[in-house]
Amino acid sequence: MKAAESWVSKNVSGYVSDGVDIRYVAVGNEPFLKTYNGSFLQTTFPALQNIQSALIKAGLGNQVKVTCPLNADVYQSPSGKPSDGDFRTDIRDLMLAIVKFLNDNASPFTVNIYPFISLYTDASFPVDYAFFDGTKTPVLDGSTTYNNMFDANHDTLLWALKKNGFGNLPIIIGEIGWPTDGDMNANIQYAQKFNQGLLTHISTGQGTPMRPGPIDVYMFSLIDEDEKSIQPGNFERHWGIFYFDGVPKYHLGASSSGLVRAKGVQYLEKKWCVFKPSANVEDSKVADSVSYACANADCTSLGYKTSCGDLDAMGNVSYAFNNYYQKNDQDDRACDFNNLATITNKNPSDTVCRFQIMILTESGGASLRGLVALYIIVPFYLLTLL
Repeated sequence: MKAAESWVSKNVSGYVSDGVDIRYVAVGNEPFLKTYNGSFLQTTFPALQNIQSALIKAGLGNQVKVTCPLNADVYQSPSGKPSDGDFRTDIRDLMLAIVKFLNDNASPFTVNIYPFISLYTDASFPVDYAFFDGTKTPVLDGSTTYNNMFDANHDTLLWALKKNGFGNLPIIIGEIGWPTDGDMNANIQYAQKFNQGLLTHISTGQGTPMRPGPIDVYMFSLIDEDEKSIQPGNFERHWGIFYFDGVPKYHLGASSSGLVRAKGVQYLEKKWCVFKPSANVEDSKVADSVSYACANADCTSLGYKTSCGDLDAMGNVSYAFNNYYQKNDQDDRACDFNNLATITNKNPSDTVCRFQIMILTESGGASLRGLVALYIIVPFYLLTLL
């Protein structure tokens, strides 16, 4: 309990007293994912209770609410119809305890909904059902027709809550978005279509069939994260609506101006590390060099139907070498690779595949990436993660 009080004092109270608008403390993130094999089943609820008690003791119980962002797999529908929704049988008792706790403390239920993941994991998933502009394969649930997965998933949760006596519990969408690279269905066109469709859908205020009215949504994410784990898939580093340097990827919003790029970002020199034209791609050292570069940088844009998926063999090698070189702030020693690489002033990018240049900072590129992220994110995403 003292640890929770110390955490709230350090991460919440001080900022609130300085005028920061903190509305929620998110305890963990998707702790009951099946892939975690129950690792957090015994600790999540006590952590929620401790943080809530600490907020109350700090005099913030009415101003700042505790919540726990959960993956949409904590509930399910055997028929696929929202009205058959209920909590997963293996965690049902725990979920009901958490839901009652949230209800008793006037806290929201936070859920992360990702239509992209359904498309990624199921080759037979209808593509148009993931978006918001109608579908040839709607889900019919009694007299209700669902034309998109978001509404259906949201209402499946509502049915699960309603069946267990908590039908009026507030719901927040803690994460929703679409990646732009790293998979055949992760591209700028689909991401723009989904996110613009989401914003349009939300801005109407019509809600869902089960709960008409405004919906609280936090879009994921604002900026790409080039060091994020790719265990779930190569797309994980490409959820941003901005590139790592704060440049918008596509138009998004109701106005004609759309997104505004981050200001004051400076870049390193316009030079790139590429595969030597005189080198041979069949050289036995190439494979190991590329593996090393990709293991220590980011090669997730190389793959089937990704943004750089149409490069030839030399292009693939050059992309890997350059990403490593830029990540190391254009250090000449990072462009050798057993004498297979060379530095060029000619941009190897094309209209689709972007060979990046690192951003400039006194202490290295990684630090400024964090500053760019902070510059954009602070006014947009106010959930404080534990």
